[in-house]
Amino acid sequence: MTLVAIDTSVLIGLIDARDVWHNAALQLQTALRAAQLAPVHFDCTVAEALSAVARRLREQRRAQELPGLFDRIEATLPPEQLTWLFPDVPRLYTQILALIRTSEGELNFNDGLIALACRERQIRLLASFDQDFDRLPWLIRVATPAEVAAASPSVPESDLPASPENV
Repeated sequence: MTLVAIDTSVLIGLIDARDVWHNAALQLQTALRAAQLAPVHFDCTVAEALSAVARRLREQRRAQELPGLFDRIEATLPPEQLTWLFPDVPRLYTQILALIRTSEGELNFNDGLIALACRERQIRLLASFDQDFDRLPWLIRVATPAEVAAASPSVPESDLPASPENV
């Protein structure tokens, strides 16, 4: 089964019904399921999404929604279903910084970690609304059902380099 990493922007769209990307995230999720793509959820995307949504809810005076949000996340994405990247940070640190530098800051630290993790794990597809990932030759970003349909049959994961040489 072909894997697709789920970026923070999509996860936030799925968990916050008031997010600007909510409807697009639901459509993307439906398309990923229809294409039988297996989602990969990284610890750093869940952490970033929860932090962003918690801050947003607090700022919008919607803090009463936090318990339900955390309950849904814990039920949907228990720890054993996450792919844990934070332990890889010391090893990947200089490569992450190099990606941030070469992108002139378009990619943030988590983006760099996600990108390198995908390359190492030979995950070619990334579900994301963040166009900054488009600069990376080893990733195919999908943000719409049409992009999922176009990308999913032709994703040769074996074409990805197993080791990150050039950042």
